Amino acid sequence: MKPDRSSRFLTVLDGTALDPPPLWMMRQAGRYLPEYLRVRAEAGDFLTLCYTPRLAAEVTLQPIRRFGFDAAIIFSDILVVPHALGVDLTFAAGEGPRLAPVTDAAGLAGLRAGLDPDRTEPVYAAIAEVRAALPRETALIGFCGAPWTVATYMVAGQGTTDQAPARLLALRDPELFQALIDRLVEASIAHLSAQVAAGADAVQIFDTWAGVLDPVAFARWCVAPLRRIVAGLKAAHPEVPVIAFPKGVHLEGLKLLQDAGVVAIGLDWTADRRAARAALSPRFALQGNLDPLLLISGGPALEQEVRRIREDFAGVPHIFNLGHGIRPETPVAHVEKFVDLVREKL
Repeated sequence: MKPDRSSRFLTVLDGTALDPPPLWMMRQAGRYLPEYLRVRAEAGDFLTLCYTPRLAAEVTLQPIRRFGFDAAIIFSDILVVPHALGVDLTFAAGEGPRLAPVTDAAGLAGLRAGLDPDRTEPVYAAIAEVRAALPRETALIGFCGAPWTVATYMVAGQGTTDQAPARLLALRDPELFQALIDRLVEASIAHLSAQVAAGADAVQIFDTWAGVLDPVAFARWCVAPLRRIVAGLKAAHPEVPVIAFPKGVHLEGLKLLQDAGVVAIGLDWTADRRAARAALSPRFALQGNLDPLLLISGGPALEQEVRRIREDFAGVPHIFNLGHGIRPETPVAHVEKFVDLVREKL
């Protein structure tokens, strides 16, 4: 990879440690910002916001204008992929997503052969608009959900606490479940490739529910699909850096993911930072991993943990981020303090 040296984010993904580290936040364009809430009200509903390039671009740029983060991440959703494969999708206020479940061969056969451009082209148009508006030194991140995590929503028809519906389908009918994963792998490659072509500088693959699987299932349903996605994406875009975010994954799992071709792994707030640092290649970038609740609490606890994270990652490539997405009730003043703390020299 030959990074744009004006981008601190891309420089770290290339294996260079920087002090202070680059900074962005998962879900940084969102409900904690009053300006986001105004645009959300204009859109009327979540999917309209995702699929209206002007509005999606605006909310992507809002946290960059306010905080000057080192990277923007396009405002979209991991369920755009199943929606573009023909799955009915709605978002009910306070209830999360609702999908038409895919639980049998008929449901799988009912998926589209390729992504519906009416549901993906608006994402790519928003990316092009954001890239044109961003400062050169600010990277733009595209993303998708990992096949396992997306499949958990498709099988259950909604979010669940333990992903039991998808786990049971994988146990009862592994061939059917493999076929679903295969469809999601190909769709993810196409979606990420188009995001890079539209202007994304890097991509992140979110595997929010990777931590519920045993080691054998993790290797089959998380690691193997990720390896295929990275290989497929790099066949079209050899230099694009790929970040994996496998929430709740054990140390041995992180080692497997490193070997899947990604250049960085995002750690959730429960991860042992020093153990991860010791176990992975010294030029391999790590991202994270502040507990989002600390941004709500603020005060000395926030300051102490930011400094501990900085110290634990000193001398290795590190992108400061949260261990999961920022929560809607987070005070903006606490984010401002957080940004100042991260940008202090050690």
